[in-house]
Amino acid sequence: MNWDIIKGNWNQFKGKVKEEWGELTDDDLQQLDGNKDQIVGKLQERYGYAKDEAERRLDEFAGRQRVETPQF
Repeated sequence: MNWDIIKGNWNQFKGKVKEEWGELTDDDLQQLDGNKDQIVGKLQERYGYAKDEAERRLDEFAGRQRVETPQF
């Protein structure tokens, strides 16, 4: 999934991210605002992942997500 889409729909994704990585706080999610590099850094900090592992896990997570597009 394209990170521009995730960033644009961050409010939709925050809950899903929290379900996947429960150690991230609501404040963390608010501050991250869909920024992939910052999310990777926070995953490294909270879970002890190496950078490449955090990116891989985040990309796998993003690939499983679906965004509902509005019907016109």
